[in-house]
Amino acid sequence: MSRLTHLDEQGNANMVDVSEKQITSREAIAYAEVQMLPETLQLITQGGHKKGDVLAVARIAGIQAAKRTSELIPLCHPLMLSKVTVELEPNAQRNVVEITATCKLAGQTGVEMEALTAASVAGLTIYDMCKAVDKGMVISSVRLLEKKGGKSGHWKVEK
Repeated sequence: MSRLTHLDEQGNANMVDVSEKQITSREAIAYAEVQMLPETLQLITQGGHKKGDVLAVARIAGIQAAKRTSELIPLCHPLMLSKVTVELEPNAQRNVVEITATCKLAGQTGVEMEALTAASVAGLTIYDMCKAVDKGMVISSVRLLEKKGGKSGHWKVEK
């Protein structure tokens, strides 16, 4: 079993030294969803929300969050992301907004945390904008779907 990379030999938290790692193309895709009442989803999809375009604001929040991940997660490296996308797909059959965040860069460390942060913050933003009409929304299924690049190569969740 591999050891945890953010702990030194004495068990103290430390930032991983990536200075000797190769620069490679890296990509990560993360997912989250926000379950809500049908009426809430209808407000979002029909543009009837008083606070404005919920999905557009959530998209911007997710992108901004990916760029600031190292400020939120203590041992993450600050990264020069080359691309961040946040896709928000309303699913009326399940009464959810499905969120898929993709982060890319050429660098010495992966972008999994940035993609996970983008998906999470997009979900939190939907909650924040809609909590006045639906306090029972549930943000769930936050997970990594796929990562490419680096020493460990390509990994994809099995369906």
